[in-house]
Amino acid sequence: MKSYDTKSIRNICLVGHGGSGKTSLAETMLFNAGVTNRIGKVNDGNTVSDYLQEEVQRHISISTSLIPIEHKDVKVNVLDTPGYSDFIGEVISTLRVVDTSVFVISGVDGLEVQAEIIWDLVEEKQLPKVIFINKLDRENSNAEKVLDRLKLTYPNTRFVQMQIPVGKEAAFEGVVGLFQPDIPDQYIDDIAVLKEALAEAAAEADDELLMKYLDGESLNDEELKTITAKGLAQNMIVPVLFGSVEKNLGVKEFAQFLADYVPAPAPIDKKAALVFKTLADPYLGKMTFFKVYGGTFTSETVVYNANREVEEKLGQLFYLRGKNQDNTASVQAGDIAVVAKLQETKTGDTFTTKEKGIQLDGIEFPKPALPLSVKPKSKGDEDKLGSALARLVDEDPTISVGKNTETKQTILSGLGEMQLDIVGEKLARKFGVAVETEVPKVPYRETIKKLVQVEGKHKKQSGGHGQYGHVWIKMQPNPEKDFEFNEEVFGGAVPRNYFPAVEKGLREAVADGFLAGYPMTNVKFTLYDGSYHSVDSSEMAFKLAAHLAFKKGAEMANAVLMEPVVEAEVKVPEAFMGDVIGDLNSKRGKVLGMEPNGKCQVIKAHVPQSEMMRYSIDLKAMTQGRGTFTTQFIGYEEVPARLSDALVAQLKKEHQHHE
Repeated sequence: MKSYDTKSIRNICLVGHGGSGKTSLAETMLFNAGVTNRIGKVNDGNTVSDYLQEEVQRHISISTSLIPIEHKDVKVNVLDTPGYSDFIGEVISTLRVVDTSVFVISGVDGLEVQAEIIWDLVEEKQLPKVIFINKLDRENSNAEKVLDRLKLTYPNTRFVQMQIPVGKEAAFEGVVGLFQPDIPDQYIDDIAVLKEALAEAAAEADDELLMKYLDGESLNDEELKTITAKGLAQNMIVPVLFGSVEKNLGVKEFAQFLADYVPAPAPIDKKAALVFKTLADPYLGKMTFFKVYGGTFTSETVVYNANREVEEKLGQLFYLRGKNQDNTASVQAGDIAVVAKLQETKTGDTFTTKEKGIQLDGIEFPKPALPLSVKPKSKGDEDKLGSALARLVDEDPTISVGKNTETKQTILSGLGEMQLDIVGEKLARKFGVAVETEVPKVPYRETIKKLVQVEGKHKKQSGGHGQYGHVWIKMQPNPEKDFEFNEEVFGGAVPRNYFPAVEKGLREAVADGFLAGYPMTNVKFTLYDGSYHSVDSSEMAFKLAAHLAFKKGAEMANAVLMEPVVEAEVKVPEAFMGDVIGDLNSKRGKVLGMEPNGKCQVIKAHVPQSEMMRYSIDLKAMTQGRGTFTTQFIGYEEVPARLSDALVAQLKKEHQHHE
């Protein structure tokens, strides 16, 4: 593939709900451009774009793939993004580097949830939008109905129809374009109406033509084409095109529209490129996808990574089409390419020059909210699992891995169940580590409710040296500190050299808890009396005496179970408020308040952590995938008495099972 200059490059992404035909559209464009000699099918698992094994098996896209298409003298970099909410991170990183977003919408199902969610993201970025209404050959498809629904949902958006679909459902036979040379007689009037609508919507994109339009003069085709391109680039209008990818109708016209009207990238003065995706390939190692914003990048040269403040050697640069590489000596401003085997670079980093360089804005990914505990099926695979997870986190910034030191579990978090299932599959297939997963354990704690004074006596006599340790300890609640140990021993009842042993015994006992094996916190211990034996006393004996005192004391002092509580911020569209608040109440949440945020409301609540482990799944179901949330740990609260006994019994059982 030759190197194109900036003016001849178009960077677009295909976005929309799962199953609307994005991957098939890219596939048909490749066929029309003469790159492939047959059109692959998603259901047959043989498309250029969906080449990862997990995509082939599931018949869906889970990773954005890069499909450059050469159309006459223009190179269109098509980025085919996933349509399922678990992979929204792929869409977010792609939107950061394209110049135009193309919404592929089903002519049967119309505007669906995921497309609406992405629409809001695109609006935030003020990216130009184009709509391609697909599947017009299908039963129950209706282009007008879909367009009306769009106008109703987004009343402030100027949708301009660039074509008229010819025929309906099985009789759909293609499109008539506004500017095509030979318009059939029966469409001449309709085309004139559409041209007038285009002039009205887009004239203000060009001052000179606006004056002409306001003076009542009609604009000719060349002038209309000018305002279409300018209006799209300024995000003033949203052109709408039609077709059936399956029948290859309207797809050639769509590709021509991209070449003619979609804005070319606008290069910056400084040499810079942004890394927007990382892929761990079993054969090539780590692949780094980048878009050049300014300057030219060449193979086998050194670049400066502004985020990590290190120099990296770029090896062979290549264009990628699905999984096929095409080496290139250089990459111009505006183009997108790939380099393999970089050591330091991560998604969101900037390549630039060390002197007078620039750092581009990174990419903000959603925080993973669905946690899962993972452990290897084979005992010896812990290290292998650790390094495999690190590579997968590199590849996907919407997953995170952490260690919960209290429950001793490795916690893998992601955006949804399908994403985490796929991580499990990749661990087994790519890295040879089979894992077991479960809902993470909640790090409960224990504490006491009242002050008690207890005796602990450890005495053993069995030939030779005996063992003797004897203590009196005051135990009391201590909200200020997790653990505190004091001594108020008079007259040497317990010699000073045994104090550390008593403290050590108490620390050990506290770590194991009393009720259900969870650490006991917020307790103050005071050693105030006891006795010793000049021969039989030892540090071990006093440590064991402290253990005994703790057990007795915890029982007398009303030991209770404490649970971690988080502050949740849940952002949902107004329509779902009632359901979401009702659900938070059923999860023992305390709703603190609400505040508006754009079209949504943000609900704040304090909720026990145990109730939030699967909240991501519940919220998706309640809000059709439109709700999002974050949580932050705020502290511990006592488990309500009505739940405590059953919970303690269950936790005890689990604890014994693991030992």
